[in-house]
Amino acid sequence: MKQRILIVSCTISLATRAIAQVGAVDPNRPHPEHEYDYEYQQEHEKKKQYTCPMHPEVVTDRPGNCPKCGMKLVPKKEETKAKPKSNARESHDMHQHHGDEAMPHESHQMHAMQGHESHDMSHMQMSMQSSVNIADPMSREGSGTSWLPDSSPMYGKMFMFGGDMLMLHGAIFPRYTNVSTPRGDDRIDAPNWIMGMYSHPLGDSAQIGGRLMMSLDPLTEGGRGYPLLFQTGESWHGQPLHDRQHPHDLFDELSISFSQKFDAGLSAYLYFGYPGEPALGPPTFMHRPSAMDDPDAPIGHHWQDSTHVTFGVATAGLVWRNVKIEGSIFTGREPDEDRYNFDQPQFDSYSGRISWNPTQNLALQVSYGYIKSPEALDPEVNRHRTTASLIYNLPLGNDSNWSNSFVWGQNNDTGEGKTESFLIESDYQRGRDTVYARWERVEKSGHELVLNSAADSRIFPVSGYTVGYVRDLSHGNGLDIGLGTQFTINGRPDTLDRYYGDGLGYAFEFFLRIRPSLHGHSAHEHSGHVAEMEK
Repeated sequence: MKQRILIVSCTISLATRAIAQVGAVDPNRPHPEHEYDYEYQQEHEKKKQYTCPMHPEVVTDRPGNCPKCGMKLVPKKEETKAKPKSNARESHDMHQHHGDEAMPHESHQMHAMQGHESHDMSHMQMSMQSSVNIADPMSREGSGTSWLPDSSPMYGKMFMFGGDMLMLHGAIFPRYTNVSTPRGDDRIDAPNWIMGMYSHPLGDSAQIGGRLMMSLDPLTEGGRGYPLLFQTGESWHGQPLHDRQHPHDLFDELSISFSQKFDAGLSAYLYFGYPGEPALGPPTFMHRPSAMDDPDAPIGHHWQDSTHVTFGVATAGLVWRNVKIEGSIFTGREPDEDRYNFDQPQFDSYSGRISWNPTQNLALQVSYGYIKSPEALDPEVNRHRTTASLIYNLPLGNDSNWSNSFVWGQNNDTGEGKTESFLIESDYQRGRDTVYARWERVEKSGHELVLNSAADSRIFPVSGYTVGYVRDLSHGNGLDIGLGTQFTINGRPDTLDRYYGDGLGYAFEFFLRIRPSLHGHSAHEHSGHVAEMEK
């Protein structure tokens, strides 16, 4: 009896050791009944492919970055296939065992996959890096070193050269404008600008960036600029401009930057521009999504963002997650009447700005600057400028967006005191159609409006109410060409009737808006097409 017990014990021991040795080969290997499923899974893993959310034609068999745009590749969504089962009875038994509990789980997985894909598409722009600061998403990059909401749309064309990135932006508005009142005008012109942004990585945590912005306004707008009621600032032939928007220089920005990322949340940068834009005010109007379809500058431009073309700027910034503190020294004088030259830098002014993007759809900033002798015709007048702005952008699905801005600006000039400006603008785009509006109110002195000497020291509140509509004739094919119209009503005190007439001040225009298509638009269309086919 003892001998039999000993034999059974030895047999059990040897069997246990054999099973342990087999299990040690692959602890994750399934039971032999499921061997076919295991081999199928292993083969499936070997065939896993990766693609770019923006360029679905890019497909590789390993993770990495897209050679076209530099985005991180994501696993390619496989076509639905019936996975072979080792045993039909096993499948039936499993379904009977889990009952209805399996269905919500599978539905949840499918929903999560679709949500993940939608999340990738809506955030793919934010995975690209800003040319100013390596730690910021490109969609956050406004004019100069200012911030837009992270969800802002980007209209442009990207080129990749290895790890280097080049992004091209721009717009031109061929148009006919008619502005009423004795100080108005009617004409054909074409405000325009073009910009290139370049970045070169220095390892994984540092980057050099460069930007070039140019305008052919000196040719299309002439020296006086285009008619815009109540607009003021700068000069032509030694006389102050009024009721006209001055043309921009041929070179509006030529800048270089260096940025360094210290950890996941902390980064810093240095920015030099000749010309460039100091840390003062919101992103300038032509770079705000809420104003991109409006051909006109705001009449409060010289209270809010007029320093965007400054010949001589140096800025240092420190970023902690979604908060930024930056300071600048720069040349206070506005560009001179020669729109083709480079003005002499002075670095006699300074500014500081705090920016905060609390959510992906919101960008806030407050800033202050001392601007020494901004106007050549009034060299003794210095300016203290304070601004605050709120920009809210809301993506509304595939090829649809709503952007809004509120901007406040105050100038405190030598001998004149404080004057304020308020602006609210909104832009709603859905497919080929865009509707936009702008309301603003600005306090301007008689001297600023170039009235008679008796009215020089008086302050006059003036306003503008604009609505516009654009219908894209070409859309999402690399170049968007839109046919648009807008109408503006201007408000003023009765005391200005002697200068502007008794009738209602108004302006209307018809224009073409030509610009690059929305960056990644083709990827959005592809995603929508795939979603429709899967339904």
